[in-house]
Amino acid sequence: MANIKSQIKRIGTNKKAQDRNKAVKSEVKTAIRATREAVTAGDKVKAAAALLLASKKLDKAASKGVIH
Repeated sequence: MANIKSQIKRIGTNKKAQDRNKAVKSEVKTAIRATREAVTAGDKVKAAAALLLASKKLDKAASKGVIH
């Protein structure tokens, strides 16, 4: 455990950021998985919609620095 006051605060900040980033990464993985499943099933309409959503989530995660 940290002894310095600012480091104690930073540990909490890092934990919050880690939790947020983990949630975003999970959403991205789920969107990619849904896209792959729609493509393998051969459903073009569902695949196009899933691809659009996955692309949106990937771009948003990249802009926030969650993925790079």
